[in-house]
Amino acid sequence: LAVSLEVLALQVIVATIIIGPILWIAGRLLVGKEKAKFTDGLVTVALGTIIGGFLGYLGLSGWIAAIVMLIVWLALIKHFFDCGWLKALLIAVVAVVIFIVIAIVLVALGFAALAGLLPSLSTP
Repeated sequence: LAVSLEVLALQVIVATIIIGPILWIAGRLLVGKEKAKFTDGLVTVALGTIIGGFLGYLGLSGWIAAIVMLIVWLALIKHFFDCGWLKALLIAVVAVVIFIVIAIVLVALGFAALAGLLPSLSTP
C-alpha cells in the first residue's frame, strides 16, 4: 500500500508538531538540557516518520516492520540525544507515558466542556 508524498508530508508535519515536543520533554528530563535540544526532538520525529513511511512504501509490514521501526526510533533517539540504548528506550517509554497523560487530560477537558455546553446532561 503506497503512500503518496502529500500524505507522508502531512504525517511528518503532524507527528513533528505533536510528538516532537513530548519527545524533547522526555529527553530533557532524562539526559538534561545540554543534550536534549528542542530541535533534536523535532528532527528525531521527522526522520522517524519519514523512515517509517519509506519502509511502508517498500511493503514492510507486520512484526518485522514493528521491530525494525523500534530499532530505528531508538537509534534516532540515541543519536540525537547522545545517550546509550537503555537510556534511549527509557526516553521513549517516558515520552509515551507523557503522551498518554496529556491525552487523558485533553479528553477530560473535552468532556467537561461538553457537559458545560449541554446543561441537561450535567443535572440529575
